[in-house]
Amino acid sequence: MTMNASTAPSRATPVFTADALLLDAEAEVERIVSTVRRQMGQVLRRRGAVLGLSGGIDSSVTVALMARAFGPDRVLGILMPERDSEDESLTLGHLVADAFGVPTVLEDIGPMLDAARCYQRRDEAIRRLVPEYGASWACKVVIENEGFNISYLVVQSPDGVQQKLRMPADVYLAVVAATNMKQRTRKQIEYFHADRLNYAVAGTPNRLEYDQGFFVKNGDGAADLKPIAHLYKSQVYQLAAYLGVPEEIRRRPPTTDTWSLAQTQEEFYFSAPWQVMDLCLLGLNSHAPVEEVAGAAGLTADQVQHIWKDIEAKRRSTRYLHEAPLLVDPA
Repeated sequence: MTMNASTAPSRATPVFTADALLLDAEAEVERIVSTVRRQMGQVLRRRGAVLGLSGGIDSSVTVALMARAFGPDRVLGILMPERDSEDESLTLGHLVADAFGVPTVLEDIGPMLDAARCYQRRDEAIRRLVPEYGASWACKVVIENEGFNISYLVVQSPDGVQQKLRMPADVYLAVVAATNMKQRTRKQIEYFHADRLNYAVAGTPNRLEYDQGFFVKNGDGAADLKPIAHLYKSQVYQLAAYLGVPEEIRRRPPTTDTWSLAQTQEEFYFSAPWQVMDLCLLGLNSHAPVEEVAGAAGLTADQVQHIWKDIEAKRRSTRYLHEAPLLVDPA
């Protein structure tokens, strides 16, 4: 029998595609604005919002949302550079504040970090691997997957020569512990200004960062509200375009802006570019078939399974970051 178009079996159209991350930006902005207004008035009972401005996409979208929700005069952006900050971060922080008419204060946290021996503690740990490491050197930490994640220290001497060394656990923990002082110091400054103004602190993590524990407990993980924590990074960029975040910020690759050497989030933490991570995380959360996720992300099924394994491992290892202080009995 000859099959015609109506009788021939058809290949099922994939349910999960890259379009799964598309949203109605206008409707989502209005939903977020309505929600944070209710949260601020009924739960937090504060007059406005404070947040740190890094010049990155997440803080830029968050400040735009806060300005739309409460008016720019009831939002304060705080610029908090330190010794290792990129000059571009300060420039872009001013740019986004000006774009949305939000007042800012500049708080150089370098002296506070010096007083707390942040840089000294970090450098002492690094010298366990590189005895000659000093103030004129630069560094960053990167993670490479060799069947499992391995942490490496990259240092650059004053004459530009770089070395990459595998980090023993004690060195890695000491370097990261010292570096985490930066995020906790910034949060201390944010809450000072929030307290004096009777404002709430707005956090800026997106869903990928929030899910995977890419934040410092009681540092950038501390906030009174987190208005974009339900949005995948791809969706944050969609809101950025709708809200009018300056193109210079939308073009900038996501960075940690924590180390003296330039470093991407992918180098430091995630196992793939954020566009791929978004699709894999959404696919895992929605129980999509691995073959469809692979097709949407441009990967093989084995690569998706590997990323899913890494996602689950990070969820387990960072679960305590989400925990409130534990009590013996409810109180």
